[in-house]
Amino acid sequence: MWVRVQHFLELIRFSHTIFALPFAMLSAVIAWAQADSIFRWRDLAGILICMVTARSAAMAFNRLVDRDIDKENPRTARRHIPAGLLSVRAVTLFTLVMSLVFIATTMIFLPKRLPLYLSVPVLLFLLGYSWAKRWTSFCHYWLSAALMMSPIAAWIAVRDEFALIPTLLAGVIFFWVGGFDIIYACQDADFDRERKLHSIPARIGVRSALRLAFISHLLTILMLVLLWWLAGLGLLFLVGVVAIAGLLLYEHRLVRPDDLNRVNVAFFNVNAIISFGILVLGCLDIWLF
Repeated sequence: MWVRVQHFLELIRFSHTIFALPFAMLSAVIAWAQADSIFRWRDLAGILICMVTARSAAMAFNRLVDRDIDKENPRTARRHIPAGLLSVRAVTLFTLVMSLVFIATTMIFLPKRLPLYLSVPVLLFLLGYSWAKRWTSFCHYWLSAALMMSPIAAWIAVRDEFALIPTLLAGVIFFWVGGFDIIYACQDADFDRERKLHSIPARIGVRSALRLAFISHLLTILMLVLLWWLAGLGLLFLVGVVAIAGLLLYEHRLVRPDDLNRVNVAFFNVNAIISFGILVLGCLDIWLF
């Protein structure tokens, strides 16, 4: 049973939850810091459960939809469905269960109704990413748009409203995730061209794609500066923005058009530090200053 659980955690890349969850939590912390907000433990639990189940459903669905493509790609042929470690039936059932738990969990936030009303449209948008590379080269930004909903959703869960601050956090995710997903997709540029799949590296080449990813990360820094300014955050958060700029520059130094061997280091290690760094510095800035 433990081996099976481990297979499912690997299937959905559970460890990658760290990319969006810290932004959702920072959004919630800022929302709770508002004068007319009331902290509720059930809201915190609801945010955590919704984040994990929605992402798990989307990742499992992606593995289902891409199973034939994954089987043909040497880089992904050892994923769980092509390798026979998990059956299509089991992953389908897992996707359905995670989807239903996500929708049901939004009722934790009652009497706030927006989370429940938006649950199905949000879930459909998350699942829709799995088909994006079949028709648009901008599939990377569909993924980032899916993840950018996390801070907006967390704010709605706490305050039952749309607002500027979570939108700025969403903008950070949009350009940040879009940029590093372009970098990650450079590994499959040749394969995508051969199979007539759409991606920015396959369309414009690895070198130009890396330049576009760099521009996307410059816009990430711009959004962070706007967040610092308009949210009234302090010097500590601004120091963090400078540090994040340095980490993004380091990420781009790790990956070159003729050397993609360190993509995984750039993808996971550096971005994990960035994600948790934003949460920690943001919380410290709010709570201590």
